[in-house]
Amino acid sequence: MAQKPGIPKGTRDFNPEQVAKRNYIFNTIRKRFETFGFQPIETPSFENSETLMGKYGDEGDRLIFKILNSGDYLSKVNESAYKEKDSNTLTSSISEKALRYDLTVPFARYVVQHQNEIEFPFKRYQIQPVWRADRPQKGRFREFYQCDADVVGSDSLWQEVEFIQLYDSVFSSLKLEGVTIKINNRKILSGIAEVIGASDKLIDFTVALDKLDKIGEEKVKEEMRSKGILEEGINKLQPLFTLSGSFESQIESLKSILSSSEEGIKGIEELAFINEAISQLGLETATLQLDVTLARGLNYYTGAIFEVAAPKGVQMGSIGGGGRYDDLTGIFGLKNVSGVGISFGLDRIYLVLEELNLFPNTVTKNVEVLFINFGEQEALFSLKAIKLLRSEGINAELYPDTAKMKKQMNHANKRAIPFVVLVGEQEMTSDTYTLKNMTSGEQTKVSLIELIEAIR
Repeated sequence: MAQKPGIPKGTRDFNPEQVAKRNYIFNTIRKRFETFGFQPIETPSFENSETLMGKYGDEGDRLIFKILNSGDYLSKVNESAYKEKDSNTLTSSISEKALRYDLTVPFARYVVQHQNEIEFPFKRYQIQPVWRADRPQKGRFREFYQCDADVVGSDSLWQEVEFIQLYDSVFSSLKLEGVTIKINNRKILSGIAEVIGASDKLIDFTVALDKLDKIGEEKVKEEMRSKGILEEGINKLQPLFTLSGSFESQIESLKSILSSSEEGIKGIEELAFINEAISQLGLETATLQLDVTLARGLNYYTGAIFEVAAPKGVQMGSIGGGGRYDDLTGIFGLKNVSGVGISFGLDRIYLVLEELNLFPNTVTKNVEVLFINFGEQEALFSLKAIKLLRSEGINAELYPDTAKMKKQMNHANKRAIPFVVLVGEQEMTSDTYTLKNMTSGEQTKVSLIELIEAIR
């Protein structure tokens, strides 16, 4: 017996219901992107290796899927590298292309390559799959979609304000209430590190601070000490460990803590501007919250940092994130092009909507009516009606074979089709249709117009 086929680890098949629900999220996000003035682009699923390699650090480079060259890819291999099993040298000679790891680096390449065609500021959105050779686990896949929106070519903080509104608009459209949009600023983190005399240990300091809500104050202090941060500096952090209250009160506390740091004060001013604008404009369902422990993408972001938390009571990591970067295109030689962008976590948003039962029933709208097939003449008569039903936006189909009535009815039941139409010699003579409600079992004889209204 032939072995049952399978799919690679970290990939997934999606059944019709799952695809319909995913498309509901995609379409909602896409509509809001376009409402806010973002334009769609698409980039190839694979790029030249030199475009991707070296852009994500050593760990990221190891997670990039390489594509073998076509033909006899071993013919150009360096003999000594082959004998010594030097994988790095071998890879560069047998693989010139790789699957994209994210949408950001390909976007940077796109901007540089098409800079003379682009009108700046350039607002783009992209909804496409990416691939990572990661270890598959719950919520982590080797193939998954990213939904990104970015603006490049503008330093204006109004862009950050609009992205907060965009997050709020998308989650409001999905009827997902109680979402928290957390915000911080890289300049504030740099200012704190400066104040405690740990500017050279910024990453170590922020990695430890980021764990405050997970491991508590004392453990965070222990980790900082282990990284060589002096006790005097840690003592200066004390107000941070108890920082709470409204956005405005936290801003005032930070002004005291960072009074000696020009960089830190600049970060405070930026956050205060954003918060004031959002206070004036208002949000529909989301809440904006200052979180000084937020430090995602620190090697990448230079200004505002965003992270979106699911409603309280839902056990889920972040469902979105992003921030301001000052030199996205610098990796390809185009310097000083500032940008800001956000991303939506499709898979996690799906799980949250599923848990909270927020998918509308109409999302998985199936075929609404199945015509039973009694023979060639009856089928042709039915298809004329089906053509009209479809033109009226009703999902209709004919059972393709003249199978036993019971089999055709079972087919409708298994597919949860709500209505069945029976057309026999009597119906054809009287130009009517027998409509059966599969839920109630009720059968009625109707005209074509009545059939359309009944199904609607």
